[in-house]
Amino acid sequence: MELAYQLAWLIPLYPLLAATIVGLGLVFFKEGMARQRVFAAGLSIGLIGVALLHSLVIAAGAFVAHLKPFTWTAVWAQAGTFTLSMGYVVDNLAALMLVIVTSVAFLVMIYSHGYMDHDPSYVRFFAYLSLFSSSMLGLVISPNLVQVYIFWELVGMCSYLLIGFWFYKKGAADACQKAFVVNRVGDFGLLLGILGLFAITQSFEFNTIAEVLRERLTAGEIFGGALTVTILSILVFLGPMSKSAQFPLHVWLPDAMEGPTPISALIHAATMVAAGVFLTARMFPVFVGSPETMGFIAWIGGITAVVGATIALTQMDIKKGLAYSTMSQLGYMILAMGLGAYGAGLFHLMTHAFFKAMLFLGSGSVIHSMEGAVPAKYAQDMRAMGGLRKFMPITSATFFIGCLAISGIPPLSGFWSKDEILAAAYLAGVEGNTSAILLYLMAAATAFMTAFYMFRMYFMTFEGEFRGNKPEVLAGMDQADAQGMPIFAYPQGASFGPGAMHTAELDHGQDGHDDHGHGGHDFHEPHESTWAMTLPLVVLAVPSVLIGFVGLPWANLFEESIHPPEEFVAHGEHVFELNEFLLVAGVSTALSVIGIALAYYLYRLNPGLPAQLAAKVQPLYQFSLRKWYMDDLYEVLFVQGSRTVAKAALTNDQKVVDGVVNASGFATIFAGEGLKYLESGRAQFYTLIVFSSVVVLVWLLGLL
Repeated sequence: MELAYQLAWLIPLYPLLAATIVGLGLVFFKEGMARQRVFAAGLSIGLIGVALLHSLVIAAGAFVAHLKPFTWTAVWAQAGTFTLSMGYVVDNLAALMLVIVTSVAFLVMIYSHGYMDHDPSYVRFFAYLSLFSSSMLGLVISPNLVQVYIFWELVGMCSYLLIGFWFYKKGAADACQKAFVVNRVGDFGLLLGILGLFAITQSFEFNTIAEVLRERLTAGEIFGGALTVTILSILVFLGPMSKSAQFPLHVWLPDAMEGPTPISALIHAATMVAAGVFLTARMFPVFVGSPETMGFIAWIGGITAVVGATIALTQMDIKKGLAYSTMSQLGYMILAMGLGAYGAGLFHLMTHAFFKAMLFLGSGSVIHSMEGAVPAKYAQDMRAMGGLRKFMPITSATFFIGCLAISGIPPLSGFWSKDEILAAAYLAGVEGNTSAILLYLMAAATAFMTAFYMFRMYFMTFEGEFRGNKPEVLAGMDQADAQGMPIFAYPQGASFGPGAMHTAELDHGQDGHDDHGHGGHDFHEPHESTWAMTLPLVVLAVPSVLIGFVGLPWANLFEESIHPPEEFVAHGEHVFELNEFLLVAGVSTALSVIGIALAYYLYRLNPGLPAQLAAKVQPLYQFSLRKWYMDDLYEVLFVQGSRTVAKAALTNDQKVVDGVVNASGFATIFAGEGLKYLESGRAQFYTLIVFSSVVVLVWLLGLL
């Protein structure tokens, strides 16, 4: 096991090797390599499988054999007294993340073999997947902030490539640009924070930064004192805010669903968005030294959880509903970090990675089936679904398990991890933190909304009758979308709402073709997906049910294994109290059950009622449907605002700058054209000019 620690640097190299071989093949032998589908998939899946096995050995060493953390560094750059080292670190946090990333990536690649089977760019997709996996794994084992930042940007580049994989679609092209721009905002803050912390501590090492900050702050040697530390810490946190889609830098995540569904599962459920939580955990020793920063982090997490949940209530695109759910759950994790519940945040990161990856892959299975049953533009719209359980028993069963897990129903994994976060907020409130009381109420309300919108999604997708073969339903959807109506109705008096998709969001393919190259004309009934797609769902269902038992509050093995350095722990060890557990767990479970019951009543027993309710509360409904108007606000402030500034700059350049240059040129030409008539070549004329000039000069001197 110690040898596995020492060879941990190989883990990012395994998928990098696959990406390099496949990528170079596409560069130099494009047509030939594009036909080598089995080779590209086999190489990518095989090498990420090797990385998974290596990661499992490291995890066994960390959590079973309790090996000490291992760090290896070498001088990468040196100038005078400044030395920059690069290397790798293997500790319990890295071991956990290695297993999460490699396991989910391995299953997603198997799934992609079936999902992307008809895509002409199948080989390129696997090259991108391998490159992303390598970048994320490199980020996980980075020992300092500089190396983290390098891999942080590589992860962002891969995200850009994967979100825009179908670059010929306007929606995908716009989405990858939006993700790139929004993440640059957070990354710029991260870079400023890194440089500011280095200016004070002369180090990029995580624990060294924390120790030096604490010492210099105590000695009063930092200009601005605690305020400076708070500002720099928040600047660093801007990076996780953008990567983990925290309010208000969350707007890129739902649009990123324009990428292939396996990307939604890999990047936007288990890995890339988790990178922000991971960096927050790495920087926890720094953040915990600033109470103001911890409060800021907690409130950002709480607000994000509520915003994501309230928007998910009205989504009809199944992938965008899951995207806002991801945003909300990431808010839970950040909330836990801000409250000092380091272990609780990482515990939910682990459980969420498995059940949310399963939910995204399940949605992809549904979409894959729907694309042959309805016109392509309806493939992701839950209004055209229904009754899929009898066509897709494996997909529906695993999706149901995922809904139970994310809703916090015991004894599934999500119950244990979410309950820890709620307990942390409740305990902080009991201990006198008044803001924590409000944060607890926000988190509890989010738990209720989560159960409601997830089972709304399940009931509309898998229960009832299949609606995609009803012309009146599809016609009603078109009419509602064309008129911007929030609801639609069709004969038999059944109506579904709230949640009409905005007309601008109906970019699901080109010329009637779906994302997999099907013509979209010969429709058939939905069907279960191939084994390559259903096997990962079944495998992911196992940890979604069982993995929570490693974090039982009365025997929390996870907390014992995952912890920050003891001197930086925000709160002392909390002793398990049964009454407290029953109170918090009972309230959260009751709220989840009520949410599920309400979804069942509205979308199974009385499906016409949601439309009536939406009509009565139109302002609130539109507020949720239009995503709190954040996109509209950013369109006015930043998109239109930047265009206005650009037009003003263009006008200034054309009229003022160019005007001055053009005027000087014109004056020169005019002067030259006028003076050439004075160059006659006659001496008498030149004498006359000299004499006239002398007379004028004498006259002027006389006036003075």
